[in-house]
Amino acid sequence: MGNGTRTIRWCVAETTFGAVLVAATEQGICRLAFGEDEMALARHHPLATLVHDPDTLLIQAALLAIASPERAHDLPIDAKGSVFQQRVWAELRRIPPGQTRSYAEIAAAVGQPGAVRAVGTANGSNPIAILVPCHRVVRSDGSLGGYAGGLETKRLLLRAEGVSLAQLTLL
Repeated sequence: MGNGTRTIRWCVAETTFGAVLVAATEQGICRLAFGEDEMALARHHPLATLVHDPDTLLIQAALLAIASPERAHDLPIDAKGSVFQQRVWAELRRIPPGQTRSYAEIAAAVGQPGAVRAVGTANGSNPIAILVPCHRVVRSDGSLGGYAGGLETKRLLLRAEGVSLAQLTLL
């Protein structure tokens, strides 16, 4: 593809946690988002050739991972972001299923303990929900904070992973 475009295979699937858009390049999953469709994918990847292909092996593997959030996985991802975002997203992938971390803990883990707000911004801009588990990040006071898929979805994901929500403040 000499013109600089890339092919993204995608589908929208119904999961236990709601409808999700799953999209993949040859390098890995490039988007997994709640409530999005082909038009949203085209906005995020305006130069890509989009091919509806729910049978792509990587998409099927992602759907299996979503169905079993309590299991660790190592599916390849193809997320574009700044160096800082990439560091935050890599750290999110290190959080084991069933555990949570605070934004401050993530900031310290990436070597920038004063960058708590920047971690929150990077967490919120994560293009690959569930597989890059931004839902496992909570506020230092134990409250859930936000989630692009909605707080009820965040609760469901954490509960499915075995997190005791009683230990968290459900604000």
